[in-house]
Amino acid sequence: MKQIEKVLYDGFTYIDGGVCAAKGFRANGVYCGIKENPTKKPDLCLVVSDKLCRAAGVFTSNKVKAAPVLVSKAHLEQTGGKAWGMVLSSKNANCCNADGIDKANRVCELAAEQMGVQPEELLIAQTGVIGQILPIEPFEQGMGKVYDGLSAENHEQAAIAIMTTDTVPKEVAVEFQLGGKTCHVGAMGKGSGMICPNMATTLNVVTTDCAISAELLQTALSDVVQYTYNCLYIDGDQSTNDTCVVLANGLAENAEITEQNDDYAVFRQALYIAMSNITKMLAKDGEGATKLLECTVTGAKDRENALAVAKSVIASDLLKCAMFGADANWGRVLCAVGYAPAEFDIDQVAVTLASRAGSVDVCKNGAGIDFSEDIAKTVLLEDEIEILVSVGDGPAAATAWGCGSTTAAARRARAATMATACTKITVPPCASPQCRARRRWISITACSEATG
Repeated sequence: MKQIEKVLYDGFTYIDGGVCAAKGFRANGVYCGIKENPTKKPDLCLVVSDKLCRAAGVFTSNKVKAAPVLVSKAHLEQTGGKAWGMVLSSKNANCCNADGIDKANRVCELAAEQMGVQPEELLIAQTGVIGQILPIEPFEQGMGKVYDGLSAENHEQAAIAIMTTDTVPKEVAVEFQLGGKTCHVGAMGKGSGMICPNMATTLNVVTTDCAISAELLQTALSDVVQYTYNCLYIDGDQSTNDTCVVLANGLAENAEITEQNDDYAVFRQALYIAMSNITKMLAKDGEGATKLLECTVTGAKDRENALAVAKSVIASDLLKCAMFGADANWGRVLCAVGYAPAEFDIDQVAVTLASRAGSVDVCKNGAGIDFSEDIAKTVLLEDEIEILVSVGDGPAAATAWGCGSTTAAARRARAATMATACTKITVPPCASPQCRARRRWISITACSEATG
């Protein structure tokens, strides 16, 4: 199952509709031929507003930035943070191409012609293979079709259109009150591989009908990204196209948020709920993933230290391997806690493993304690695992997300484990035909003579 368990928050209600849950937003996704796909799954989508939006964006920190990233950043600067919507596509990243920016601009022009707006009033995101020339003909042939089919009901088609190696579309929406007005935040995202902290390999569109200034919209987005997408780890690779955009059209008619007051806090929380849910969906759908892993660190002196520990645990390939095998090897948790770039007293660390099947304490005061291996096994056989780490009695907490993987991470972890476990490994490594310890890359079947 790829569905996640949603956390309930007082004052916020989950609703259907994805990016079209907010008033005045329409979307659509169509197949236009970017993908060589006999099933003709959508590969081009539009998300548009009936009213010009305040817009904010956060993008990849990779030095290699794809053309759509550069174009979107330029458009936000040109308009002072305004946009009518966004055009997105999959299969081709439009990255590292000499004509990439020209083609990204042309795609915006094609969408703008259909909408009757200026090209710079549209944002763009693309995902897929890096270094392949982007064909412009599919966009020329498909833009009219995707525009003509815009509706509030086609939000899932839009979410499908941005999928690459994703196995399921990712959508969420919440409803809440601001000053007596009913408001909404909706979101869709994609991502499965090449994902590590600092924006991962994800495309994300967030919509809201809240009225909020462009400055505070950017402030809220930049803040929430730090505690959602930047806390996501799948395989350690960082992409070139990572994009998260928020569009706010103000059609809820709440009093415009122009300062960081109580209304701002409510809006920020709605943004966090939407983006954290998408983050969890991305983690659970990681390439080869079998489980969603969630590490929550409490008792830290500040949030930065809590984040550092949580990210360290989630990024551990050895831990991923243990969770894949439902093995309560809590020492791998403590090891990852120990090399985190954070300040805490290791003698105060406690670890608990939990899931819908229950929980089991495995470590207190930095040392192991007696626990039932059978109970631990039952807990870890679930597909969503919580790793709860307390590092002291400080006020701060943070959460990071990842997955138990059967592919790259698990193979790397298995290789590391086998390299130390194989009794024949000295110098040179084991020469067994099935053993790849020499390259530290061993298949799941691995060395038949290994132990441990």
